Amino acid sequence: MLLQDEQYVVKWLSQYGALPKTQITRMLQKPAQTADKILRNLKKQMRIADVSSGYYIGLDAMDKPDQRTILAVWVLLKFIDYVDPMAHYPAVYPSQLFFLKENTGYEIVVLYEGEQNLLKLLQPQEDLKYIIVLPRISMAYGMWLPHAPCLFATVDFQGDEEPGVTFYSEEAVSDDKISGHDG
Repeated sequence: MLLQDEQYVVKWLSQYGALPKTQITRMLQKPAQTADKILRNLKKQMRIADVSSGYYIGLDAMDKPDQRTILAVWVLLKFIDYVDPMAHYPAVYPSQLFFLKENTGYEIVVLYEGEQNLLKLLQPQEDLKYIIVLPRISMAYGMWLPHAPCLFATVDFQGDEEPGVTFYSEEAVSDDKISGHDG
């Protein structure tokens, strides 16, 4: 029988596919040594495996990491202290991830260059907010937005193990004055 934290890891990997080891460690919200022990035990039981020489961890060594999901998880990690381990899961396309924070639902939508029109597929609901992740914040200018509160984010890899995530308000983008807020 799996311990609670082990169940979380297996659930996350079954939902999202292979994830960087750093993300799983952060999602567990445990000291690094404890997280390593949890992952070692799961590997010993053959429930998880290293992918790409151990940078990623998946349910098996052939799992393929999904980069949109990985970007969405980096954004989720900025809220992880307020999100129950079982209160986040894959969302309906074009969103990648859904999470609950203080009775409000958030959907994370990762868009690449030229995909702004995918926002028209979103179906806003009451008590639902969107976090739109873009490669560069200038893509947000003139973008059609759903009738729901939106927050923008960029994920910046500077060679660090964890990228920087910067948040921008809808107002900051529409007022042509980009004011980032590290989250």
